[in-house]
Amino acid sequence: MPTPLGESLFNVHSAAIAELSSGLPLHNIHGASLDQTTQGTELAELPPYPTPTADDSAREDHRARRNNSTSSILASAEGAENEYLISSLSDADSESDSSQMGRNSHSSNAHSEDQVSSTGSGSQNGHANGNMNKNLEMRRKNAVLDSPTQAANLMSRETFSLDNEPPQTPIHASDAGFLDLPPQDRRNFLLLVLLYFLQGIPMGLAGGSVPFLLKKNLSYGQIGVFSLASYPYSLKLLWSPIVDAVWSPKIGRRKSWILPIQFFSGFGMIYMGGRAAKMMLAAEAEDGSGVWTFTWWWFFLVFLCATQDIAVDGWALTLLSPPHLSYASTAQTVGLTAGQFLSYTVFLAFNSPDFANKWFRQTPSDVGVMTLGGYLTFWGWAYLIVTLGLAFLKREDKTKDRDGIMEVYKSMLGILKLRNIQTIIIIHLIAKIGFQANDAVTNLKLLDKGFSQEDLALTVLIDFPFEISLGYIAGRWSTAYPPIHVWCWAFIGRLIAAVVAQGTVMIFPKDGVSTWYLLTVIASHIFSTFTSTVMFVAISAFHARIADPVIGGTYMTLLATVSNLGGTFPRYFILKLVDAFSAATCIPPSHSFPEDKLKGPLVTNSFSCVLEGEKHRCTNGGGTCEMTRDGYYITNIVCVVIGVVTFWGFIRPAARRLQALPLRAWRLTEGSERR
Repeated sequence: MPTPLGESLFNVHSAAIAELSSGLPLHNIHGASLDQTTQGTELAELPPYPTPTADDSAREDHRARRNNSTSSILASAEGAENEYLISSLSDADSESDSSQMGRNSHSSNAHSEDQVSSTGSGSQNGHANGNMNKNLEMRRKNAVLDSPTQAANLMSRETFSLDNEPPQTPIHASDAGFLDLPPQDRRNFLLLVLLYFLQGIPMGLAGGSVPFLLKKNLSYGQIGVFSLASYPYSLKLLWSPIVDAVWSPKIGRRKSWILPIQFFSGFGMIYMGGRAAKMMLAAEAEDGSGVWTFTWWWFFLVFLCATQDIAVDGWALTLLSPPHLSYASTAQTVGLTAGQFLSYTVFLAFNSPDFANKWFRQTPSDVGVMTLGGYLTFWGWAYLIVTLGLAFLKREDKTKDRDGIMEVYKSMLGILKLRNIQTIIIIHLIAKIGFQANDAVTNLKLLDKGFSQEDLALTVLIDFPFEISLGYIAGRWSTAYPPIHVWCWAFIGRLIAAVVAQGTVMIFPKDGVSTWYLLTVIASHIFSTFTSTVMFVAISAFHARIADPVIGGTYMTLLATVSNLGGTFPRYFILKLVDAFSAATCIPPSHSFPEDKLKGPLVTNSFSCVLEGEKHRCTNGGGTCEMTRDGYYITNIVCVVIGVVTFWGFIRPAARRLQALPLRAWRLTEGSERR
């Protein structure tokens, strides 16, 4: 149960006096780790008043050491197990005996009042001089008071204020390994991995495999149209307040959304699985114009996954204890990576006819072992089974905290008004431009050059264990070092990876893929995905630390949304630019072409064959499509240059300033709203 506000003040005041008697500075009290004072649950029993020393000069020395101390507020976490409020401490009269301090802690001498007044007038929201190394600041919007008298006594104190300086933003968290976590945290961590894994299945298809299956018949610009299917992840902020505010107390705040969403996702995947072949044919028909209908179906499926992600992100803030919240980003990384690995690497390999004929068949066939329809159907049923298990085997902690939808939207608007949030939004929107061409085009360009689908699947397959293990290491780095520092290091590495990837494409051997080139592609791919994973884990850890648990789903979703949007919205334009910067001409056959080898009308005149449809018309008619200018190289160089300029000119200094801010600068308190 949460500790009442008056009782919290009394206990913390006692702790302050006890620490002062031992000669420790006051900021060490409110700057201590939560796992040292509260063990991540409710406020611990604090030491009783110490027996005052008989030496008056010692007490005078103690009073002198605390004259410049200021009070601070630690806010409370959402949920019954994480609710606690450490409020403002007033300077007690050091000349009173200990029993008088206990009974009259609200009374302070004029000297102390002057000090508090001067300190308060000099403090500003969002700044602090305290020290908090491993603490996660949390707050509760409405603390519970035992009685109106207790509240009146608290508020009547002349030294009571909400303007005192808060502790610094924590840059370190618990560095415990997975096996060192409490048993409940380990179980909840594995649950989060499972839920994020399920999200990764359709996301791996929409963002990875399906574009590769469409590439043989669609241009880069048309693939860009299909990339719009991933936009719900970047737009989920629009409906996240509804997920945060509307729920059933009988089912649970997060399960109220996770259960029905996973049911709809499962049935949707089963439905699409039965019609996937026809949908693919329609998408590739009419020179790719049918891709819009196919895109809308995937948009709906990704919309369901994005909605589930809102609920899971919010649940992660209460499933894990405060000292181990950084493991939420690790669970997300491991789960999503594993799901996308299956839907990207494994599916592409088993969908390839050449791979299947080489390893699994004696009689060759023109289809792979695994089809898109069969894969969707299998995981649709898996969704339903996992959802039933979650409904009956996992209980969610009950909470009575509830905000109206408009109140949550108001809170979200208040978050967006914070200057710190506006700065991090700008950072997220421009941060991924530097490596956008590498992420969106490099693998497609390798396929264009002649890199086979099974070789690409093998590349990602070898990369997967590195990505998982190095992703876990990245999670440890984000707890051992300031997460923004780790993010900046990975940013530089990712820019280098984009240049290396372009060089890998440029040296593609004319006589086909050899062993040395395959190893080169694998090494380049591992380096690129590793830096991407480190960036993701580091920024997710930073998001988890600054998010307000009271509106955890909305806050985390806002931060994750703008981060995703930075990687999503440029992709459509990048793919369009590749086509715009490219130049290719279809050269008619120089001699008579055998009619039995023609797959279309004979090409007699030259024409542009940049678009995939025109390229097929050229080759089917006996012509040769010659690329005179590859737009991929130009686009990638432009992106890298933009990335270098924005990183050193704005992103790096701005991100480090944000990391140095106190947690109060990221909170929406009633006091801050009034000011």
